[in-house]
Amino acid sequence: MAYLILLALGALDSAGYSIVAPVVPEIGEATGAGPGVIGALVACFAVGQIAGYPVAGRGVQRRSALSVLAASLAVMVVGDLGFVLGEGLAVYFPARLLQGIGAGGLWMGIVFAVLERYPGEEYRRLAGVTAAYSLGSIAGPAMGGAGGIRAPFLVHLGVVVVLAVALAGLGPAGRPVTLLSDRRALRSPGFWLASAGILLVALALGALDGPLPLHFGEQLGQGEIAALYVGTAVVAGASAVAAGRLPPRAVLLAAAFLLPLGIGLAGLAESIAPWIVAAALAGVGIGIGEAGALGVLLESVGVERIVLAMVVWSQVWALGYIAGPAAGGGVAEALGFAAIGLVPLAAALLLGVAFLRAPAATRALA
Repeated sequence: MAYLILLALGALDSAGYSIVAPVVPEIGEATGAGPGVIGALVACFAVGQIAGYPVAGRGVQRRSALSVLAASLAVMVVGDLGFVLGEGLAVYFPARLLQGIGAGGLWMGIVFAVLERYPGEEYRRLAGVTAAYSLGSIAGPAMGGAGGIRAPFLVHLGVVVVLAVALAGLGPAGRPVTLLSDRRALRSPGFWLASAGILLVALALGALDGPLPLHFGEQLGQGEIAALYVGTAVVAGASAVAAGRLPPRAVLLAAAFLLPLGIGLAGLAESIAPWIVAAALAGVGIGIGEAGALGVLLESVGVERIVLAMVVWSQVWALGYIAGPAAGGGVAEALGFAAIGLVPLAAALLLGVAFLRAPAATRALA
């Protein structure tokens, strides 16, 4: 039961950031915000995550993963209420920030709860958590298609409350596990390769969630945008599962090709059929890229000294999710949506450099 609750929390966390894509056109219409402002609003979520990750990491080491999860859900409730009860960008920006802080705490709490409760099974259990995040990526756009601005976040709030009740009945870990931080891990080429990989995924996902829905909105309604993103999440989830059976470096290299191709095609195209193809390519890239980056991190650092490495790696993801919507929106305003593929392309080139600097991993998973 404990593992099922952790999986459900992972799906909730993922739904929290993917819910916004179908709502973006509604917010733009209600507030008059353009791609740049909308990109900044989407990026607020990642700013909150950056703050939430280290706080949650310290909370896990000083108290427990369970207490971090409970506090994170409480913060998320407040963020959801901002969209349900409030109006205008002056409310939406801080609400989205709080949602990001809660999401950062959820991710760290889930990861370390797995490490606390399932020693020796970490990789297999965390692979299950990754699959749950893919399910959340499906649920998020589905929630976002509920209509308007308030309804999607009201649905999300209901799920948060239900899982908070379930979490309250969850007992402590069977035996204490010492989780350590090791700054030396941050200097390893494998860690930087994993970080470059997750940066690529985050930049591409940020561009997909942020300004691109405005482009899709030229031909698609809110429900149709939601359906497109649900389909993308299905592809990403299936790709992540398949990538778990393949060498992480190989799938990470494939993601470096697919993500610029998919995001670039989405911006270049002006009709629905190529958008579907582009979303599928991006979905495959996101799924295998995230799985590959996590696999490289685990094989390079190991679980016994992963606290600091996981915090920093997660912050790199958040920085990419900040830069993705902001950079994508800026490029779209300056050069048009046809140039938005330049954002993940720059990250793919950085990943190529990291590949050249990182020798093949020789360390076995702990």
